[in-house]
Amino acid sequence: MISVNLKQLRKKHQYTQEEVAEKINVSRQAVAKWEKGESIPDMTSCIELAKLYDVTLDDLVNHQDEIWLGIAPKGKHLFGVAVVGERGQIVIPKRARDLFKIEVGDALVIVGDEERGLAIIPESYTQKFFSEALRMNKLEREESE
Repeated sequence: MISVNLKQLRKKHQYTQEEVAEKINVSRQAVAKWEKGESIPDMTSCIELAKLYDVTLDDLVNHQDEIWLGIAPKGKHLFGVAVVGERGQIVIPKRARDLFKIEVGDALVIVGDEERGLAIIPESYTQKFFSEALRMNKLEREESE
C-alpha cells in the first residue's frame, strides 16, 4: 500500500528518487526500497514525505486507490457521485455530512461559477463571512476619514 502511494506521489510531482531523497534527507536507495516494498520508511520520514507531497499521513500510509485518481491533497475530498432527482434534489454522502457536520434542517447556500461549477456552503459560514466583510469595510472607511 505505502509503496504504491510513494511511487504514485513521486511521479505525480515529477520528482526523481534522488530528488525525493535529497528533500527528506535519506539515501536514494532507501527511497527505491520503499517504492519496491522491500522496506518501509520510519515515522520521521513518513512525516517528511507527507509534508513534501501535501497529503495527510493517514493517506500516505493507508490510501487504497480503486479508481486510480491518486491521493488528494490535504483537505481535498472526493465523496462520490450524487444523482439529481426529478425535483432537483441530491443526497449528500454520509461521509461528507459527517466531516462538515451537516445536520437535518441545516440551510445550505448554493453558489455557481459557469466555468468551475457549483459549490455548497453552510449558511452559517456565509453569515460569518459577510459579517466579517462588512466589519472590515467599516474599519477601512473609518481609517480613511
